[in-house]
Amino acid sequence: MIPPTLSCSSRKRKENTSTKPQESKKMKRKMTDADRVVHHIPRISVPFSNLQQQVTLDMLTELLHFAALGKINGAKQPSWCHLHHQKNIQGVNIVVLNSLSQCLFYQHFLTLQHLRTNYNTRLTFTPSATDLPSGIFSSKVPESVSSCFAQRDQESNQLRDVMRLHPIIRKFGTEVKGLTAYTLPQEEMIKKHFPVRGMPGFEDFVSTESADCVTDNSPLYGLDCEMCLTEQGNELARVSLVDSSGKCLLDDLVRPPNRILNYLTRFSGITAAMLQPVTTIVKDVQVKLLRLLPRDAVLVGHSLENDLRALKLIHPHVIDTSLLYKKEFGQRFKLKVLAETVLGRQIQTEEQNGHDPMEDASAALELAQYFIKAGPRKVVECHINELWGESLTVSTPTDVQPAPSSRFADVLQRSGQSVTFIGKRADITINPSNQQWHSSDKEVLASFRRQSAWLSFSLVQFSSISKHMKNSSLQQEHHHQRLRAHLRQMCVVFAGPFPSGFGEREVKRLFRCCGAVRCIRMLPTSHRMHAEIEFRLLEGAVLAVQTLSGHIVHGQHIRVQRPVNESTLDLDLTLDALKEDPLNVNHVHVMRLKPNVNPSHILPHTNGHMPVPNAPGSHRTGNDTKPGENGTTTIDAYNSKMAASFNETLMNGYNPLPQAPPACALSENELNKVFGHFGVVERILRPSKPNGRRARHASISHLWSWAQETTTEMEEVAVEGRFSSNTITENNPLDGKMERVMKKLDDRLRKLFKSLPDRTLSVVVLPGQSSLNGHYPGLCFLEVKNGFL
Repeated sequence: MIPPTLSCSSRKRKENTSTKPQESKKMKRKMTDADRVVHHIPRISVPFSNLQQQVTLDMLTELLHFAALGKINGAKQPSWCHLHHQKNIQGVNIVVLNSLSQCLFYQHFLTLQHLRTNYNTRLTFTPSATDLPSGIFSSKVPESVSSCFAQRDQESNQLRDVMRLHPIIRKFGTEVKGLTAYTLPQEEMIKKHFPVRGMPGFEDFVSTESADCVTDNSPLYGLDCEMCLTEQGNELARVSLVDSSGKCLLDDLVRPPNRILNYLTRFSGITAAMLQPVTTIVKDVQVKLLRLLPRDAVLVGHSLENDLRALKLIHPHVIDTSLLYKKEFGQRFKLKVLAETVLGRQIQTEEQNGHDPMEDASAALELAQYFIKAGPRKVVECHINELWGESLTVSTPTDVQPAPSSRFADVLQRSGQSVTFIGKRADITINPSNQQWHSSDKEVLASFRRQSAWLSFSLVQFSSISKHMKNSSLQQEHHHQRLRAHLRQMCVVFAGPFPSGFGEREVKRLFRCCGAVRCIRMLPTSHRMHAEIEFRLLEGAVLAVQTLSGHIVHGQHIRVQRPVNESTLDLDLTLDALKEDPLNVNHVHVMRLKPNVNPSHILPHTNGHMPVPNAPGSHRTGNDTKPGENGTTTIDAYNSKMAASFNETLMNGYNPLPQAPPACALSENELNKVFGHFGVVERILRPSKPNGRRARHASISHLWSWAQETTTEMEEVAVEGRFSSNTITENNPLDGKMERVMKKLDDRLRKLFKSLPDRTLSVVVLPGQSSLNGHYPGLCFLEVKNGFL
């Protein structure tokens, strides 16, 4: 015999083992559901090879066509990006910031916090000669979309003649609507002899305490009465009331006040024996009904005016199934026929001794509920033969119909979406009824926020910047040249003192390990030699300050520092902001030294760590600066701590990238092997130099690639003498005002984004400027709002 303690423990073990599989199944089910939710969240991505590609108006409309219409309407994925799970997109919102360019965005990079932090996709936008809102709305949808809608239009145009002329379709149309579309208006109630307050003959009738109006969510109540013939005509003998679920709320016999001439037992089911003990009168039933019916109740019945007259009751919100299922020439279907044909139910049979008002009230209620849910078209299509004795025949169109419009705005409306433009009055190529004009950005924002919940496709235009950009074209060019000069000065460092005999060639050999050097200017003094080094990219300047300051050259310490001027005063703040930039957090920049450079003489520290001899320099953009074009090799990794781990590896004496032989560039195999220790390497970019050779530096960016392109223009400007250095860098009294305007604009963009429903594709476009005096590209920001993440 097993000891009690062992049997007890074994029993517990069995219980535990039996519950664990169930718990694990529940956990798996929960994890699966959560994963399913995450996997179906819409998002947008741009292939790595397209991040440097400029977005044109045609490319933008290609994305908008797919986002708003989807595959179900024949639209295709855009060629330059990928919108994942488009069918879960709830809406599309475009914001156009008039007169803003890429230049102004980077000048006010710190101020525009919302734009730089909440949008994970940022691409250069090519200015368009076409007005942006008009270009979007008037764009032509692809042929596949036009064909899809043409086929649907053809099917719709072949609407049956019988359907088109059917009394139900003529009265209610073909669309599915809520119950309020089928409640009788007061004019029709008067025409059909319903008791109506204020009408002659109903002075002694009791009115229910009803609300002025009802909604599509108001409750339905089925009502039916049976009458007996008295000296005064038909009077109430029985009343039944059911709620929307068919539950009986009231079923009372009522004694008529006048002498009964005929109980009408064949129809009413009422006999003398049934009414003999009854003491309930009409007023008692009225009190009960007033207590049972809520203020927004909608009464449903068949030929309901007779029931309300018998009850001496006035109720303004009614649906009459005898008028809902219309016949020609004012004729009405019997409730028995409708119940049998539509509901498939037998009522008022010969076996029954008269009608059952409970059964009739429930049948009328279900007929109304079916009509509301199915819609008029389906009701006619399903029952036209049985009820109306007609058949549906397809009509052959005799007239050639004009080809439907393929304009994007028209196609959106044909698909049932709301199309709205909110902004300043302008010549926009959409119906004026879809435009909302306002005089200020504040009014534009307020108008959008009031209706953002139900706007499926909206374009909002902010124009406040335009008021501050009314200068001449020459002054605007001056503004852009000032910023370009500032960007260029941010790539400059001063170094020294150097020992005697140390010339430009030696300085370049020392500093080019940090990045491509644009130019060097030697600064001799009376006793010592210094140098001004300008890098092509900011990465080089940052690396030079971090790694070469304190370096010993021929027994002499040199100091590397940035110049102190207007363009570098807030550089530390800019670098901190760039560190958190969504486009930058997972990029690591790597460079290889040339074989003729002695690594033991440079890179005394990298981000605070001491590397071993022969180790290459590494620099993480996310910790210091934004990546730049042709500067350092970019490795996009999922592990954002990769750079720190890499520096620890260097400190621990591991040399991951051995010295390369002459004329050998960094290989992807080497980079994958080294950085695979610290995270999954997603992709590596090594662009070619203009001469066809592989660059030792590479990365991606808007700011620095754009700055690199424009510095050539700066050199040309300087040669022509159009602007002096002092003119370009001097303070402008309008800068402070522009900063305040930008801050207010960013706050409005943040509020607008917050008011968007979840799973809305948000697009912000800085259109840029293009004129005879200059071409200033813009920016395009893309993000799908998923507030629950």
